[in-house]
Amino acid sequence: MTSIVIADDHQLVRSGLRVVLDEPDLTVVAEAATGVEAVRLARQHRPDLVLMDIRMPELDGLEATRQILADPVTAGVRVVVLTTYDLDEYVFRALRLGASGFALKDLDPDQLVDGLRAVGRGDGMLAPAVTRRLIAAFARSPSPEGGRLDLARLTTRERQVFDLVVAGRDNGDIADALGITPATARTHISRLLAKVGARDRVNLVIMAYESGLVLPGIG
Repeated sequence: MTSIVIADDHQLVRSGLRVVLDEPDLTVVAEAATGVEAVRLARQHRPDLVLMDIRMPELDGLEATRQILADPVTAGVRVVVLTTYDLDEYVFRALRLGASGFALKDLDPDQLVDGLRAVGRGDGMLAPAVTRRLIAAFARSPSPEGGRLDLARLTTRERQVFDLVVAGRDNGDIADALGITPATARTHISRLLAKVGARDRVNLVIMAYESGLVLPGIG
């Protein structure tokens, strides 16, 4: 069961999302109308993820995301940003803060549900087709805090998986490319993330760009 807090200042949006997320393996534990409420409810419920709108009163979604991910109490909570435009400047900033991906507000309900399930499993919610385009776009202005990503501890197979994840390939593509099962691909990805200290595959791609291991504007 994946527990979710919905954070959006529009009641209609929250109600609609609650209906969409009414699935046997998903449960909405709380709704927040402000960023302050989102932070408080994340601390109170410690959900698996927060579906976070950007523009909210009192505290915007970016600062709420930063506070949630920086707080040891809620550091394990994953944040998925709700946005209108997939290349919005705010999306870039949210991903840098540690968000596990973004969901467009006009996304097909089934795609939203599948994406949130992926986040609940520890994956990021960032369509492979836009991964390189999106990350490369904001990597052109690298964060001054961007450090080195140490790949020395990776096995040969994990380095192959790393290259494919950074290229925006999904688990099925990775399995096909390496001649392994999707389950084995997931295992390699989990070990890879743990070794380099990445929260999820979205964070791994960002780290790769900001450490200079991948050049922006390719793909």
